Amino acid sequence: MTTLVRRMAARLRHRGPDDEGAWVDAAAGIALGHRRLAVVDLSEQGHQPMVSHSGRYVLAYNGEIYNHALLRAELDASGLPVPWRGLSDTETALATIERWGLEVALPRLKGMFAFALWDRQTHRLHLARDCFGEKPLYYAQVGGTFLFASELKAFALYPEWNGEIDRGALRAYMRYNYVPTPFTIYAAARKLPAASLLTVALDPVRNTLSVGEVRHYWSALQTALAARQRPLQDRAEAREELRELFSRVVAARLMADVPLGAFLSGGIDSSLVVALMAQQTGQPVRTFTIGYDDPVYDESTHAAEVAHSLGTVHRCDRVTPAEAREAIMHMPAIYDEPFADSSQIPTYLVSSTARKAVTVALTGDGGDELFGGYDRYFVGQRAFPVIRSVPRWVRRPMAAALRTLSPGSWQALLQGVRRVGGARWFADVSGERLHRLALQLRAASEVEMYEIMMARPEDATVPLYGFEERQAVHGGARGWPRSLATAESMMLFDTLNILADDFLVKVDRASMSVGLETRAPFLDPELFEFAWRMPLGWRMNANTGKLLLREVLNEFVPSAIVERPKQGFGIPVGAWVKGPLRDWAEALLDERRLRQEGFLAPAPIRRKWAEHLAGTHDRQNEIWCAIVFQEWLADARAHARTAGRLLTEALPA
Repeated sequence: MTTLVRRMAARLRHRGPDDEGAWVDAAAGIALGHRRLAVVDLSEQGHQPMVSHSGRYVLAYNGEIYNHALLRAELDASGLPVPWRGLSDTETALATIERWGLEVALPRLKGMFAFALWDRQTHRLHLARDCFGEKPLYYAQVGGTFLFASELKAFALYPEWNGEIDRGALRAYMRYNYVPTPFTIYAAARKLPAASLLTVALDPVRNTLSVGEVRHYWSALQTALAARQRPLQDRAEAREELRELFSRVVAARLMADVPLGAFLSGGIDSSLVVALMAQQTGQPVRTFTIGYDDPVYDESTHAAEVAHSLGTVHRCDRVTPAEAREAIMHMPAIYDEPFADSSQIPTYLVSSTARKAVTVALTGDGGDELFGGYDRYFVGQRAFPVIRSVPRWVRRPMAAALRTLSPGSWQALLQGVRRVGGARWFADVSGERLHRLALQLRAASEVEMYEIMMARPEDATVPLYGFEERQAVHGGARGWPRSLATAESMMLFDTLNILADDFLVKVDRASMSVGLETRAPFLDPELFEFAWRMPLGWRMNANTGKLLLREVLNEFVPSAIVERPKQGFGIPVGAWVKGPLRDWAEALLDERRLRQEGFLAPAPIRRKWAEHLAGTHDRQNEIWCAIVFQEWLADARAHARTAGRLLTEALPA
């Protein structure tokens, strides 16, 4: 058992290159493995798995508890000082649980984490994950064994692991570019949702286990709704409170015994994080970005202007197309599941740049969802109520009219309109958007309109081969609250869905693949609650988001530097698959290969591929989604074969 758990943990060495450990109680049927990235208390006193002072609990934990110094002080002041062995937040978490019990302690742990806690007294294993889902945690029951890990790749080393693909999850991936929680690409495995706790009871006498229900110890939805009942009244006071609160949140995330810095794009969120880091430390902050020769995707000039204004020690690595294309080949192994958000590639590259100088980097993730930064919020706020106000019997023929022409035909017509002087009015209109509008016109509710906006339409989804498809639904959107404005509902369910399952997954896997820890100050429960106490008009107006954030940032950086249209963080995959990546794409989309594998329908895929190559349709999103799955499938099968050979050598038949 010890050999196996060490091998499984070794598959996650990139997440913890500094130390490894295993704790096994064969009589109880439990084994915990750990890989450590040493950030706080670099000594052996931070070694994991860690046993509590009484010996009752054993913890394997990934992440950081930002308020651990305050918790230590509270524990020591309670009349029963803790016999501390070291200074790690792991020991603090254990002591907190031992003193107050897990149910009380868990909501008081302010940070990002995923952990497995074994209770030797009750023979119960508890799995928990942080409020927003910054740190990942997967689990699976294989026969009479319960498995858990920070990444799915560890499961492949278990002898009885069945890597059968969940075709319903694959269908969801084709809609969203990622597999939504609680599903994974594998039928046997699940993701533990954010802010949740799962308990597994082991009976060593009967040699059985019982897996309980997933329970939430914190709710973003309920927190937001409760906060809206206590709205802030004075805007000037709110701005000062926001600055002070965010300063405290950033300061808490500077806890480290290793070098730290920040990603800097030059946008509102990362610029404010860096500004407050500099204010807290009184020292120049190390900041990092990457640059491209293509100005459409290059943010380096904006980042350099902000870095100069804030006096940071700034590093920008220029990335060539060849280097970016090389990075693409690493993505399947890094992400474990098919994951088609192409911004994963620049995220990996900037993480690699930062890791050359620091071990921890702060990011601006979450600012858009909390403070109204995405253009879709303005679109939804204006359009959804108008669409909903028109009777469906009127909307249906309008939708049918929009779909009389194909997206390609609409695109040709729009190009003609632009040539004769309509560029101003139709600059952002495309054939694909008109078809999506047609779907929204047919929607019965705002939640359906949101689903259509966030998911790939049925006729633009990669067709799957030879099975009845299961409808994929963004689970959180089913509770769309009627008391919130349209934009507020979109912000909330972006937090529950795309932030947790796409953006945070992207950053965690990319950064941890190079042994870099990232921290997101915006993802703080107290800051989240404060943002939801703000009237919508303080967060965004008809055309501009992050209004109060901008006012705070203007105290540190001239507005002219950061006031620019929002820019995506991506690469030109559509052009690359038609150019330098074409041979690679052709091999993955080979008709005979697709037919033999039996997942993607060959004829529709080949038709979409031909349309994209010919330029009659922009199929880059669908094609990229298919290519990523195909490359992931090849990588997963190769690793399964390797794991099988290792197990054959290491373990008895």
